[in-house]
Amino acid sequence: MTGPTPPPPQNNNIVRLSTDTYTNGTSQHMTQVEPDVAAAGMTLVAVFQSGRFFDGGASNVGFATSQNGGLTWVHGFLPGTTVFASPSGPYDRVSDPSVAFDAKHNVWLAATLPLSTSATPAVIVNRSTDGGLTWGLPVAVAPNQVNDKDWIICDDSSGSTFYGHCYVQWDDPNANGLIHMSTSTDGGMTWSAPANTAVNNTGIGGQPLVQPNGTVIVPISDFTFSNILAFRSTDGGATWSAAVTVSNIVYRFEDGNLRSAPLPSAAIDAAGEVYVAWQDCRFRAACAANDIVVSTSSAGTSWSSPARVPIDATTSGIDHFIPGIGIDPATMGASAHVGLTYYFYPAAACGGSCQLEAAFVSSSDGGSTWSAPTPLANPMSLHWLAQTNQGFMVGDYIATAYSGGHPYGVLAAATTPNGVIYDEAIYASKPGVITFGAVRRSSAGERPIPGVRTNPGPHPLRPPIL
Repeated sequence: MTGPTPPPPQNNNIVRLSTDTYTNGTSQHMTQVEPDVAAAGMTLVAVFQSGRFFDGGASNVGFATSQNGGLTWVHGFLPGTTVFASPSGPYDRVSDPSVAFDAKHNVWLAATLPLSTSATPAVIVNRSTDGGLTWGLPVAVAPNQVNDKDWIICDDSSGSTFYGHCYVQWDDPNANGLIHMSTSTDGGMTWSAPANTAVNNTGIGGQPLVQPNGTVIVPISDFTFSNILAFRSTDGGATWSAAVTVSNIVYRFEDGNLRSAPLPSAAIDAAGEVYVAWQDCRFRAACAANDIVVSTSSAGTSWSSPARVPIDATTSGIDHFIPGIGIDPATMGASAHVGLTYYFYPAAACGGSCQLEAAFVSSSDGGSTWSAPTPLANPMSLHWLAQTNQGFMVGDYIATAYSGGHPYGVLAAATTPNGVIYDEAIYASKPGVITFGAVRRSSAGERPIPGVRTNPGPHPLRPPIL
């Protein structure tokens, strides 16, 4: 922990959570990307890459924690991960941070991918037993496994048979994205041997969720970004079903060489209804821009047709991408409070002059109607962002969580560098900034454009994406 939150925010709606303080000459500094956030009561914990390498991973993973519902934050970096960490760890780099709370064992778990020239575990997990303020050294999940795109979740329903089970998902890009799952029953101290789905499905970017009855549902993209899939476990992670298709993916490659892919973002309401969101252009003539679309399921075995989040008109020309969806865990059904943080270009056809922005929309009726957007980040030049071998980067994902009934969007944003190459950091929306707007918009009755392409071909961001 390094002290209070540094000023200033990137605009008046968000507050800066952290700054990249690493100085190794092998990665890009004053860069922080790819946040996840989770909440338990009034505690919020965010994790993110810090010091991005051009060809994958970061100098370390940072954390930012609020124990008072986002009023104040403390921040620091995970120990024992990379050679740059304090204390140092054995790995050259680390990537893909995800965070969860285990209510049964009262422990926060931060999962990351270790990257090294030598053999590494598939995933490592740092644990915090003091509410996310300090973290222990990492434990290994599935040693000597090739890895990409991990995600972690815990069963926090006290009435569940599997209360206290935590689940990690990742894929093996050397096996065309073979999906692996591992389970912990002791607060993340030990993990089971990797398990595959019943038919050895492949995929990337899964986000496990746990229903109140203990059923685990994992929305995930297939390995070619052609379809959203989902599989599940009803026995506490002992076995995993074959995946079903949620929907095909219909997407537009964003202009400007931005690193982005139609990876799913998923959330669950208090009754166990699962929402999965992704970027998709099926509602736009000639696939000219992406919307954010959402599909839902109560059991994970059948899914609703994708519905467009009506942020603006389908003729607007605005391109929307990289969604982070969250749901107030105290709400459900037709009264579910759903929040969506996302990036956008004001003009999809922006060529080499794209200006990246971020915003938030919400629904208080389970996604039937949506508020007007709240701006979260001022226009950013793509050249202010960390550079990677797959484009300019804010993250392959961002996140939204609810604490005390209020939504918090967590995202990477950049300001004009002043005497440095970059000034890209992690920000969160301020308490009370995001509210349920008076303007309500509905996508009821909208249908995909007839004849829109249903398979746009290989995405330029090919796995592994690290």
